[in-house]
Formats: sequence, C-alpha cells, structure tokens
Amino acid sequence: MMEIRNFVRSKAHRMKKAEIIAIGDELLIGQVINTNAAWIASELSDIGIMTVRMTAVGDDLDEIEDSIKAATSRAGVILVTGGLGPTRDDITKTAFCRYFNVSLRFDESVYEQVSQQLRNRRIPALHSQRSQAMVPEGARPVPNTVGTAPGLWFEKNERIYIVMPGVPFEMKEMMQQHILPELKKRFAEDVILHKTVLTTGAGESKISEMIEPWELALPPHIRLAYLPQPGLVRLRLSGKGTNAEELAHEIHDQIIRLSQLIPELIFGYDDDTLEGVIGKELSEKHQTLATAESCTGGYIAHLITSVPGSSRYYTGSVVAYANPIKEQELGVQSQSLLTFGAVSEQVVREMAEGIRNRFGTDYAVSTSGIAGPDGGTPEKPAGTVWIAVSSPGGTTARKFFFKDDRLRFIRRTAMAALDMLRKEIANS
Repeated sequence: MMEIRNFVRSKAHRMKKAEIIAIGDELLIGQVINTNAAWIASELSDIGIMTVRMTAVGDDLDEIEDSIKAATSRAGVILVTGGLGPTRDDITKTAFCRYFNVSLRFDESVYEQVSQQLRNRRIPALHSQRSQAMVPEGARPVPNTVGTAPGLWFEKNERIYIVMPGVPFEMKEMMQQHILPELKKRFAEDVILHKTVLTTGAGESKISEMIEPWELALPPHIRLAYLPQPGLVRLRLSGKGTNAEELAHEIHDQIIRLSQLIPELIFGYDDDTLEGVIGKELSEKHQTLATAESCTGGYIAHLITSVPGSSRYYTGSVVAYANPIKEQELGVQSQSLLTFGAVSEQVVREMAEGIRNRFGTDYAVSTSGIAGPDGGTPEKPAGTVWIAVSSPGGTTARKFFFKDDRLRFIRRTAMAALDMLRKEIANS
C-alpha cells in the first residue's frame, strides 16, 4: 500500500510540472528571441503548473524527437511551439509521428477551417490547405482562429503534449481560448499567487542584508525571488496554497512587514513604474515638472512622456549637451563651468534652477555626468554623475558613480534622478 500511495503522489506531482520546447533554427542563431517560452511559463504559473525546463531546438527531426523524449521523463505537460507551418522546415508533426510511431491522417474539419481562414482573407486556394489539414493519428486538433496552422493535443502514457504555432499572437490566442482553460480544469487544484514589490536606491546585495531576518522567517509555501534591473530591484513573492483569499491575505501581511524594513526603497508594486508613480503624484497635487539633461540625452523625458496623460504635468525638457547650450538655454554661469566643470554640483544645481525658472514649473530635474567609456579623468572618472532636483523648498544635489556600459549608465542615472524626485515630492 505504501508503494502505491507514493506512486500516486509522485504521479500527481509530475503532472503539475511542465516543460516548454521551442522549435526553430532562428532561435539558436539569435535571429529571434524566444519570448514564447517566458509568456507560456508565466501563464502556466498562474494556474498552478510550474515549468521545470525550457528548451530551444533547431529544425532537425532527431533533435526534436530527442527533446520530446527527454521532456517526457521530466514533466506531465509538454508544450511545444514552432514548426507547424506548410513549408519544408516545418517538421514538428513529422517528429511527433516518429516519436509515437503513427501516421498522418486527413482531418476534414481542419481543412474547412483553414479554407475559411483563406476565404476571409481573400486569398486564393493553396496546396498548403491540404498539408495543414494532415494531423497525426491520436492527436486532437486545437483551433487556430487567427492563423492557418491548427494546434495539436496528444494524450499518451499519462502525459499531455500540446503543439502550437511559433507565431506569438497565434500561440497566445490558442493558449488563452482553448489550452489554458482545459489545463486549469484538469490540474489547477493549488493556487499560486505572485506579488512583486518594486524597489530602487539600493542594489540586490544591500537589500538582501537589510531584509535577511524577514526573508529567513518566511513560511515554506511563500518564496522570495530577487529580480534586478539597471536602477531597480524587483522582489517577487510567490505563494502556493489551496485557498486564494487566505493566501492573498498572508502575502499582503508579509509585504506589510517588508515595507516596514525598507520603506524608503519601495516605490510601487507589480506593473508600476517609477515614472508612472511620479506622474500620479504630480497629477493629484496639480503640480508640474521640467527636465534639463546632459549625459542622459533626453532619456528621462522619454520615460516621463511614456506615461499616458503626462501632458497634464510635464512641460518639457532641454537637452543641453554642449556647455554653450547650458549657458544660453539654462542660464548656467560661464564661471561655474570654468571653475567647477560641467560635471559638478554647482553646474547641475544651476541647470535645475534654470529650467525650473524658465519653464515656470514646481519641480525640475537635471543631470550632468560622464557616461564613458571615454572622457573621464582621475578626479572625475567615467561613471561620475551629478543629479539635482529643484522644488519650491530649494535645490538638492547628489553625486553618484555608476561604473557601467554607456546605456546602463544612462538607465541607472535616470532611475536615480526619478527616485530623488519621488522622494522630494513625497516630502513636500
């Protein structure tokens, strides 16, 4: 009896594990980024199915067959994308026929669906209509309402194999309309909830030190993941349980404890952005903002204007890269540039105050730094940057050092500038 119970538990555990196989030479040569796998894994996680592995395979029958065999040994649900089209390199159906030792059969319903798709697009009848309607024996076709390649659903040896097109919008439509509802009906006994806490102002290692006692005290069914990006760290809490409401309350309580440890670092949750949070604050307070950028080259303005409705609070920007522009457009004193240099506290303060006075805004942000890799000196090496925020309460400036490649330097500087602005608004 013990062996049977262990087998049943093991089987159930395996059936809630998924493996994703993406097929196509274009994935292996870097021509196309495998975004399908990440999206599928996220959707599966939401219904309690955990992805244990992602594999990219070229358009090779032996490699595809080997990947199916390997996935079968690890997971109960195997999802495959790619290789379902009508061309010669679309060999996924052939690989499954080989693996299951079956033949292709003509499916009239698929043929009619593909024909209707072509008629709707006013495309003449093609020979590919018939090839698309050839389905491996034992497979159930999955409708494709936005393309001509149907999906396939196999159930063999206590496993589920799902084959979908590689075109992202076709795959997503098929998953959302047909596949996810079926998988949820079968396997979603457990609830998995995610909540992401967004932080800026400290790196991953520093945050880990600050929250270590809290992290070590987390219950076993709630896990923490650190997801760093240039200028911010996302802290994702993932909880697993049988009652969604209770689990949500439990995660909420943990986030309250976390926020008491690092209140100055947390700026939002889940899909929030720093620029979006700032925009909301400015809108609610009916206040305005302008920016004066040198080393960031307008990137801060880009982030701010990426938020819908930003015209309500954002007036504009001056990208003052050359010193004469700093003087002419922002009122920076030539003596300040000569004495202190463009990358200095004095100059960045004058930039922020100059743009704020000229545009008549409540707040202004300015940046001046050395993005590198060239241009640094022993006193001011590449990566040095000064940021200033000007407000009705005065002007503050801070020096940072972001030793990174040029684009990451710009991103990190922008995040630091927005964080300074966020804190200034909050304290006003």
